[in-house]
Amino acid sequence: MPIGINIRPAVSGDEYALGAVGAATFLESYTETIPGADLISHCEAQHAPEIYKNYIASNDPNYACWLAEYSGTKAPIGYAVTTSVEAPTVGQPGDIELKRIYVFSKYHGTGTGRELMTHALVHAREIGAKRMLLGTYDQNHRAVAFYERAGFQKVGERKFTVGGQVFDDIVMAVTL
Repeated sequence: MPIGINIRPAVSGDEYALGAVGAATFLESYTETIPGADLISHCEAQHAPEIYKNYIASNDPNYACWLAEYSGTKAPIGYAVTTSVEAPTVGQPGDIELKRIYVFSKYHGTGTGRELMTHALVHAREIGAKRMLLGTYDQNHRAVAFYERAGFQKVGERKFTVGGQVFDDIVMAVTL
């Protein structure tokens, strides 16, 4: 575990922290790629607390969320979410999706992302998933390298829409 960072399963009430971190890290990651109005619209729709509340409350074992917090203040600094495979990603029976994994850039290199990934992979194995999929922007080279270090390989492509923009994503997978 990274020093000064705590990672725990998200519980009811954490949806606001997850939504705030989700929107902030998405903005931080794509400010120079996606027009501002499209970014804001995407964050309002895809990082609304209600989205995370539904993930946390789901009875589907594929759905799990982890929150990374700075130990001294319990302030959220990152998170990971697994789900059943959701559009636009296309999977096979036995697949689980790493829907989201983000850490504030200030905490890149601390091991927080690696630890969040470990939690997601352990969970996927525990519930009997055969393969974990994820989609990422093909030009997000830092993320692609991170996923490759975790054992993921490119298995396909998908289109990902943010506002009025359509982006080319790659789909990556790791056999569990």
